[in-house]
Amino acid sequence: MYAIIDIGSNTIRLVIYKAENNSYTVLLNKKEMAALASYVHDNMMSGAGIDKACHALTTFKKIVNELNISNVYAFATAALRNVANSNQAVQEIEYRTGLKIDVISGRTEATLDFIGIAGTAALKSGLMIDIGGASTELVAYENMKIKQAVSLPLGSLSAYNKYTNHFFPNKDEREKISSKILSLLEAEKQINFAAEYQNICGVGGTIRAAKKLYNQIFSLSPQNNTIQAKYINNIIKPFLSKKNKNHIDRSSLDTLLDIVPERIRTILPGTIILEALVEHFAAQNIFVSQAGVREGYLSKIVLKEFDDIEV
Repeated sequence: MYAIIDIGSNTIRLVIYKAENNSYTVLLNKKEMAALASYVHDNMMSGAGIDKACHALTTFKKIVNELNISNVYAFATAALRNVANSNQAVQEIEYRTGLKIDVISGRTEATLDFIGIAGTAALKSGLMIDIGGASTELVAYENMKIKQAVSLPLGSLSAYNKYTNHFFPNKDEREKISSKILSLLEAEKQINFAAEYQNICGVGGTIRAAKKLYNQIFSLSPQNNTIQAKYINNIIKPFLSKKNKNHIDRSSLDTLLDIVPERIRTILPGTIILEALVEHFAAQNIFVSQAGVREGYLSKIVLKEFDDIEV
């Protein structure tokens, strides 16, 4: 058995896998909504953020110890990768928890996302998007081979913190979030990205949460894993705060609390990022994957598979 701990910008998650015969089974999946990106001030991870991470990791370490699992791997993404005191923060967390933490680069995160979906992807060629708490990863691929991978330093939680003045974004804030993600994308040399992608593979908690809202709004089965891009606005619009008001109506708030309670602050900024990207690439459908960076880390880093792909 293998324990993978994903220290993300929005959540910290422990997943225990049983791996054999080139396949894996999830035995346990537990998360803490740590929101580490909220503890970044002046590009420094605060002591309170370090405390938050240590609390979650200590809890997870107790679980793996009780299950007598010796193969434990922890990795961190944008919240600890992008801060100026990354080395100091990681060293303190390692000292206090006894866990070795692998801080992966943005490109590595994007590549591991792709490896994670490789065994389950419905699309053999196209574009993959993963909207995390503090970064957004995109991978252009053809015949299941990576053409280019990029990481943009804006995610659902960082967009909320930087561009939303009240609990829910308004129209002007929506436009700021959209403009920012597109300007970050424009700054990348997308030499191997196509101008258009009819279909996109969506990865990560933000897009999975958007799918839950989509299924609820359109009375679809929870098993539906496809979002029609032209209807993403229908996910966002009911929940935008009205001009000069910092609240939405009670029924809309109840919907968010019923469907995505743990992402009530981040689901709208994250979905706004998704909408901007799918409009930019003229996408028609988003196929939502249940796999992602953790499965990629298990396959590539732990089990040493996918030797033909560099990270």
